[in-house]
Amino acid sequence: TQRIEKATRIIEYLGERITHAEGDWRYGDEQGTQAHVLLFIVDQETVIDAGIGGNDAMYINHSCEPNCETVTDSGRVYIEALRTITAGEELTYDYQLEGSENDDPKLNALFTCQCGAQTCRGTMLVPS
Repeated sequence: TQRIEKATRIIEYLGERITHAEGDWRYGDEQGTQAHVLLFIVDQETVIDAGIGGNDAMYINHSCEPNCETVTDSGRVYIEALRTITAGEELTYDYQLEGSENDDPKLNALFTCQCGAQTCRGTMLVPS
């Protein structure tokens, strides 16, 4: 609803702090039909599950040409403006999800990107 200046810390990504194993268990899916886009990796031990106790940060969409970025500071994750954002403009950041060459193509299909950017890479996964 208002202009946001470049480098402004907009919101903290909140949710229950869990282990990677707990996140895999919660969102694990033998059929590979669920994307883990509510989970945010903080470090090797901790993942934030925005599906439990999360805030509006979980609704910020992916874009291959984002206007925001994520910043991890002392174990907390924030969304910050990469550039000045005009009032009414959707907030986006690059999810930078990591896949593996061995991943099932059905799983990779869950991470299709349709952001509409001229440089859209067609996936939320980072290139290998």
